[in-house]
Amino acid sequence: MAAAWKPGESTIPTLELESVTQSPESTNCIACTEDGRYLSLGHSGGLSVWCASSFVRIAEWLQDRLEITFLQTTRMAKRTYLLGSVDDMGVARLFTFHCDDIHLLSVINAMEDINNRSICSTFALYGGGHFGAASISCNGASWLEVYQLPVAVWLAEMETSSALEQDPNVTESVDVKWSPVEVLIKITPPQLSAGQSQGGALGTDFFKHCLVVDEVRSSSQSNSLDAGKTTQTTKSSRRCTHHFLLSCDPFSGKSLQSELPVAVAVWWSGSHNLLQYSLQKIPIKKADAAPIPDSLWPNANEIVCSAVSGCTRYVALGLDDALVCVWDRRSGAPLSIVSMPKYSSLLRMKYLDCWPELQTPAAEVLHLLVMSKSGELDMITAGRGTQTCTTQLSERPNDRADLPSLIISVPFLPNMLLIMQRNGKMFLQDVINKTAVCFLAPPTSYQFSTPCNPVCVLDPQQQALFIQGDLETNSSHSLEEAVQSRLFVFRFEQCCIIKQRIVSGPASSQRQNMESHGSPEEVCNLYLQQRFLSLDDRNKAREQMFERLHKTAQMIDQKQQKSNKLKKKKAHPFFSLWLTSCLSEKEQNTQSSSHFA
Repeated sequence: MAAAWKPGESTIPTLELESVTQSPESTNCIACTEDGRYLSLGHSGGLSVWCASSFVRIAEWLQDRLEITFLQTTRMAKRTYLLGSVDDMGVARLFTFHCDDIHLLSVINAMEDINNRSICSTFALYGGGHFGAASISCNGASWLEVYQLPVAVWLAEMETSSALEQDPNVTESVDVKWSPVEVLIKITPPQLSAGQSQGGALGTDFFKHCLVVDEVRSSSQSNSLDAGKTTQTTKSSRRCTHHFLLSCDPFSGKSLQSELPVAVAVWWSGSHNLLQYSLQKIPIKKADAAPIPDSLWPNANEIVCSAVSGCTRYVALGLDDALVCVWDRRSGAPLSIVSMPKYSSLLRMKYLDCWPELQTPAAEVLHLLVMSKSGELDMITAGRGTQTCTTQLSERPNDRADLPSLIISVPFLPNMLLIMQRNGKMFLQDVINKTAVCFLAPPTSYQFSTPCNPVCVLDPQQQALFIQGDLETNSSHSLEEAVQSRLFVFRFEQCCIIKQRIVSGPASSQRQNMESHGSPEEVCNLYLQQRFLSLDDRNKAREQMFERLHKTAQMIDQKQQKSNKLKKKKAHPFFSLWLTSCLSEKEQNTQSSSHFA
């Protein structure tokens, strides 16, 4: 980061976080509910649910020799929450928090045979717990399982269980057999049969042709890696990245706030294509038959990272040649293609849906945060009728300890990013002025736990940051106190420096309201209104475009004229010799003919 951001060289204030409670032993992850009522902590021995205001432990689920490493929460109904977890052995589980108690609903990949053990690398819940997805690998093979969870059935079973527990006539403990989780679709990396790999009838089908080319590239990469005996990613261990997608049909008649996903977008490591699979019309096929994607988004180079906007209409893909392509799912065409600096190897991207609009209210502007492996941070601003621009937020740090390990967009603070570096420094950055507003630090004698992978969560409802900290190694405390971690909280609204910057709601609410109109008449009226309000901006953009085209044409004409003049002056030497010899022979012939005459 910039040198001006260092505390010793500037007057940037440092705000101290408040210590609220002792966290459980070996807390690895923390999540908050959407309403901001509860905190869920994954730790050694299981997980626990805490009150986010009083910091009192309400419930816990424990099991020996278990280490929860990932945790996600979503609200199923009022005061009923669904929790998804992954432990250190790669086992995914589903829990429910209902009536101040935690129930184990299902084990996604239960280990039945130790020699044939499946490992879950990622697990995600979506749509209020109605859908889930898990990336699983086993014996070198990898696939993605998408689940349609029986939320309504589980809620009914929980009500029945609660009624039985409150019945005074029931003396024994109630053992509920929860409804099982069924796989909606199983997606594997595209593979070709012997006939398909040789071409055949696939040459006339562009869709299948892209799959063939992608498979051939993957196979050739795998063969070259095997020949070189390197430890890179091969075809048998390809990683999967997925995104749930909402409907982007303006005439669907559904609101974004209550709409469930209709498709899932998937890309595999080493692939050039983004594949889209429908979740509504799944054909009934053989048990071993792989599903066929209904859409394909081809790219010129290998995909290394991706991001989806809040409305899921825009999908951004980062390619290995430092190229960023933003696809518009509604039009099926790229909205913007941006070439980043060649030295920047892309690491990850994120849409800033809470970003303030820089254009007219009717203009749809996207803000994409792009981070490279070298630590450089850029923001891409793109939209229809507007010129795409790239703003550098921070340069490459000279020290690897200054590399950012965490970047959070704060929904209630426009133009602000919460950044933590590997050296343990955390600060709020104003991206407009490219300066740090304030530093956040734990109390004296404490430091943030694992700065390279901090255990923290941002609660937009309470406008608070929860983060775990440990005692410093050089502090004079007993060994028992040194191993005890603490949970710290920072409430943004209680800080005078930040309070004046807080907004009431996310800036993306206006865009979501625009997208949520369902009837054709409302959509047409909204479209005409947007076109009318953006008329001046579109006319200016058109004039600027034609002016740039005119200047470019003049430059090309001037270069062409200079090139033609140089060609005339600098003819080829062999041509000049030949021309001279021809002229001399002609002269000699003329003289000889005049002599005979």
